[in-house]
Amino acid sequence: MKPAPFAYVRPGSLDEVLAALADGSAKILAGGQSLVPVLAMRLGRPETLVDINAVVELSAMAEADGVLRVGATMRQRALERSPEVSAVPLLGLALPFVGHRELRSRGTVCGSLAHADPAAELPAVACCLGATLEVAGAGGRRRVPAVEFFVGAMTTAVGPDEVLVAAEFPVAGAGEGFGFAEIARRHGDFALAGVVARVRCATSGGAVEAAVLTGFGISDRPVTRDVTELVRAAGGAEGALREGTEELAIQLVDTAGDAHGSTGYRRRLFRVLAARELARAYREARS
Repeated sequence: MKPAPFAYVRPGSLDEVLAALADGSAKILAGGQSLVPVLAMRLGRPETLVDINAVVELSAMAEADGVLRVGATMRQRALERSPEVSAVPLLGLALPFVGHRELRSRGTVCGSLAHADPAAELPAVACCLGATLEVAGAGGRRRVPAVEFFVGAMTTAVGPDEVLVAAEFPVAGAGEGFGFAEIARRHGDFALAGVVARVRCATSGGAVEAAVLTGFGISDRPVTRDVTELVRAAGGAEGALREGTEELAIQLVDTAGDAHGSTGYRRRLFRVLAARELARAYREARS
C-alpha cells in the first residue's frame, strides 16, 4: 500500500515546528523508521508531516550535571558509536538490539521513545534509569519522568500539539551495575520478553542500596519495580533470585499469548532473564 496524501513541511526552528503542530493534525518526522511503515499501511493518516531534521538544536547531545542529554534527532547508531554512550552503560547494552544496524543509522533515540512500542528496548531503559523526557508545546516546556511518559501501547504523554525535544539519561555512578537481555525470534525483531536491571551497592562493604527491574514485551508498556529487598534477600545469587522473579512474572506479565508465545511462556522467559540479569548487575556493582 501507499500512504494517504499528506502535506510536508520542514521548519528551521522549534518555534516553527510548534506552529505547524498547533492544530493537532500533524505528525513529527525525525528518522521515520517507525512512522513510515505506519503511513504505508495506512494505520495513520496525518494531514501534515513536520520534518524536524533542519532544527539544529534538536540534534545536540551533551553530558552535564550528571545526565546525558540526547536531542530529538540524534540517530541511534550515532549514539551507539559515540564516546558519550559509555557514561550510560545501559544504553550501550541495549542499542545493538534495536532493530538492525541500517535502521539504527536513520532511526532516532527520541523517535523510539515517542513511538512507545511495548516491546521496544529504549523505553524500558529510560524507565529503569529514571530518565526525564522534555516535551515542548505552545504552553512552554515540561519535563516528564519516563515512568509517567508511557501511557499505553503506542501512547505517550505527548499531546497532539507537542513534540519530544530531548531525553535525559542519568550517568552511571560508583557502585552501580547493569543488566540487559531479551529473547526474540531473530536478532533485530521485537522482543518476546526482555528485562533491564540496575543495582547500586555501597562502595564500602558492598551492601545493596537500590535495585530496579524493568520488563518489556510483557505488557502494554514498560513495567518497572523496585526489587531492592528481593536482591538483598537473595544475596545477589541467581538461583535464589528465581523464586522472587517467578512471583514478579505472575504479577507483571499480562500480555496476551500469540503465535510466537503464550502468556505462560513469556512468564518463564521473564523469570529466567530477570534473575540472571539482576545477578549480573549485582556482581558488576560489587566489582
